[in-house]
Amino acid sequence: MLGVSWDTVRLFLHVLAATIWVGGQLTLAALVPVLRGLGTQVPAAAARRFNQVAWPAFAVLVATGVWNILAEAAKDTGHYRTTLIVKLAVVAVSGITAFLHARARSTTGLAVFGALTGVSALAALFLGVLLAG
Repeated sequence: MLGVSWDTVRLFLHVLAATIWVGGQLTLAALVPVLRGLGTQVPAAAARRFNQVAWPAFAVLVATGVWNILAEAAKDTGHYRTTLIVKLAVVAVSGITAFLHARARSTTGLAVFGALTGVSALAALFLGVLLAG
């Protein structure tokens, strides 16, 4: 059996949290049309429950992201740094728009902030894979 290192734990936690944050958003978005058919309050109840899992996952993403930056400091070259800065900005957009989505009361606000959250979360995931390569 291969040995387990702190790098393995760090990456596992980061990928697990990203799976919850990004994958959960995609899953919930796919379920919303069906949930609407079960009652007008059902999508909001599902979103509230998802938030109880998603926000702790986002916190783990931020914490392990900082850990990743510190652990990968040797990679801090021009292109890597530029990509990292873009990723950090996209992560901030994802968190801010998710916060705004959770507080939106209009269908327009829910749609716009939900879409921005999903797109920025996917972009952050892509940039994370790019940085790992």
